[in-house]
Amino acid sequence: MKHRGPDDRGKLLYQLDGATTALGHMRLSIIDVSSAGHQPMSSTDDRLTVVFNGEIYNYRELKKELEGLGHKFSSGSDTEVLLAAWKQWGTACLPRLTGMFAFAMLDRQEKTLTCVRDAFGIKPFFYSNSDDGFHFGSETGAVLELQASKPAVNWQRAYDYLVHGDYDSNSESFFEGIHHLMPGHFLTLDLTDGKVTPPESWWRPDIRERRDLGFSGAVEKIRQQFLDNVRLHLRSDVPLGSALSGGVDSSSIVCAMRHLEPDLPIHTFSFIAAGSDVSEEHWVDQINDRVKAISHKVVVTPQDLAKDLDDMIRVQGEPFGSTSIYAQYCVYRLAKESGITVTLDGQGADEMLAGYSGYPGPRLHSLIQTGQWKRAWRFLNDWSTWPGRSKAAGAKAWASHVAGDELHRLFRSVNGGSLKPAWLKANELKETGVEFQFSRRIAVSELKGRQLMAELAASLTERGIVSLLRNGDRNSMRFSIESRVPFLTTDLVETLMSVPEEYLISDQGETKHIFRAAMRGIVPDAVLDRRDKIGFATPEKAWLFALSDTVRGWLGEDIEIPFINRQEMLSEFDQIISGKRPFTWQVWRWINFCRWYGHYVVR
Repeated sequence: MKHRGPDDRGKLLYQLDGATTALGHMRLSIIDVSSAGHQPMSSTDDRLTVVFNGEIYNYRELKKELEGLGHKFSSGSDTEVLLAAWKQWGTACLPRLTGMFAFAMLDRQEKTLTCVRDAFGIKPFFYSNSDDGFHFGSETGAVLELQASKPAVNWQRAYDYLVHGDYDSNSESFFEGIHHLMPGHFLTLDLTDGKVTPPESWWRPDIRERRDLGFSGAVEKIRQQFLDNVRLHLRSDVPLGSALSGGVDSSSIVCAMRHLEPDLPIHTFSFIAAGSDVSEEHWVDQINDRVKAISHKVVVTPQDLAKDLDDMIRVQGEPFGSTSIYAQYCVYRLAKESGITVTLDGQGADEMLAGYSGYPGPRLHSLIQTGQWKRAWRFLNDWSTWPGRSKAAGAKAWASHVAGDELHRLFRSVNGGSLKPAWLKANELKETGVEFQFSRRIAVSELKGRQLMAELAASLTERGIVSLLRNGDRNSMRFSIESRVPFLTTDLVETLMSVPEEYLISDQGETKHIFRAAMRGIVPDAVLDRRDKIGFATPEKAWLFALSDTVRGWLGEDIEIPFINRQEMLSEFDQIISGKRPFTWQVWRWINFCRWYGHYVVR
C-alpha cells in the first residue's frame, strides 16, 4: 500500500491474553506534515491508539471546543483531534466530524477495536473475519496478503457484475469472505474473545420535508453551506488543485475556490475527448478563463488505454463500470506529474441534487402518489424536451419505480434482459448457489410525495455514489493524490434532503434546480444554463473498436474462468464488431472481469 502513503510508515503491536493486535499505517502527509503526525498515534494517557485514513476538515473548530473541555494538544494534526474527540464523546463524536475517514480505534481500557467508515464511504474499509483472525485494510490487496489461503471469487458478485453491471451495492466484495464496511457504519471487535459486533449505522439522511425556508431562503442557505464546505476543503499544508470537466459540479467548485480565495493559484486538470462529441473542452476553457486558472489537459488514445489497462485494474482491486474511470485515472496522473497532492472533485453532486436525467421515475411517483395527475403530465411533457430524454423513457422509468418485483422482472425480460446469456455456463454457477435474478435497486418511502428523496438517499449511502467514490479513491491514491469531495458533507445533504422535491428537479425538468440558483453570480450563467450532461465521458465504443484485435486477444486468453463459455463470448464479440449486434457496456465488463480474474486469481 506504499502508493497510498509514501511519506511515512508506522506499526504497533499490542498483546492481550496471548492474542496480538497489530496496527499498521502508510502516511500521505497533508495536515501537519511534521513527524508529529506520525501514526499509529496514541492518546497522552496511552489508553487509545488510532490508525486513520482521511481528513477531518473542521479539526480546528473541534480542537478549540475540546481545549475548552480541558484537552491538551501537542501537534497541528487532525489525527490528534480525532483521538481527543473519541475520548470525549466516543461514537457520538462521529456526526460532529466534517470529513472523509476510515479508521480503527484501539481502546486498551475497554479492550476493543472499533472500526469506522465515513457517512458516504469516501474512504474505503475492507475487512474479513475468519479462523485466521480479523483482518482489515484500505484495499482488498492488503487484506488478501494477510490471509493464509488463496483468494476465492465471490461468484454471486461476479454474476451480478457481468450480467447486470451491479457492483459495490452491498457489503460483499468480489472476494469470498472479504466485506466492505458500509458507509456510515461502525463495528467493534472484542479483543478478549475475538467476537465482532454486526455493523451498526451511525448516520443516514433524514428525508422528511420542511417548508419553513421557502425557495429563496433555501437557495441562500445552500449557497452558504457549499461555500463553507469548499473553504474547509481548501485546508492543506501541501499544493492543491481541482479536477475540471466543464459541467456544473466541477465548475462550481473551481469558481467557488476563486470566489473565496482571490489570489490563490488554481490548477485545474481536465480530460479532453479530442474530436469526439463528448468533448467538453469548450466549457473547460470558459471556466479556466473566468478564474484565471493554470490549466492542465490530458488527451489519450486507444493505445494508451491498452497500455495502462492492467495497472488500472490492479489498482482498482475489483471490476468496475466503464472506461470513464480511465479518464479519471489519467487526470490524477497528470496532477501528480504537475506537483499537486490534493484535488477537489465534484463527486456526489448528481446523487444529492437529482442530477443525471433528473430521476423521473421517483419524481412522477411522488406526484401521482399525492394525486397531482395534471402536474405529473405537465412535468413529463416538459422533462422530455431536454436532450437525451423522451416521454417514453420517462413513462418507463415511472412504471419501473412503481412495479412490483414480478412486473419488474417482466419489464427487464421484454427489454431484452437475460438472466442466463449464452456465454454464461449457468449450471456451473447454479451448483455454487448463485441466484439468477434481476437486481431491483429501487428505494420506496412510506412518506407520500418523498419518493425522489428516498431514491437519492439510497444513491448516497447504499449504491450509486459508493462505486464512484471507490473508483475515485483508488485512482487518486494510485498516484498519491488525496481526492476531496466538497459536496459530500452530512449538513449539506441534510438540508437538500429536507427541501420540497421540486426544488431539486423543477417542474420544467431542470436538474439541480436550487443549486444552479445558488451559484448565480459565482459560476457563469452559460454553464449554469447547460442542458446536457457529460462529465468525464469517454468515446468508449470508438476506443474498443479501434482495439478490437487486442481486445479479442484478451478475451481469448485461456485463464479458465469456470462459468464463462469463452467461444460463445468471442462469437458475440465478433458479431458486435461486425455490426450484427448492437454495442453495449457488456464488452467492457467482459474485458474488465477477464483481466481482473487473470491478475488477482490466476496470477
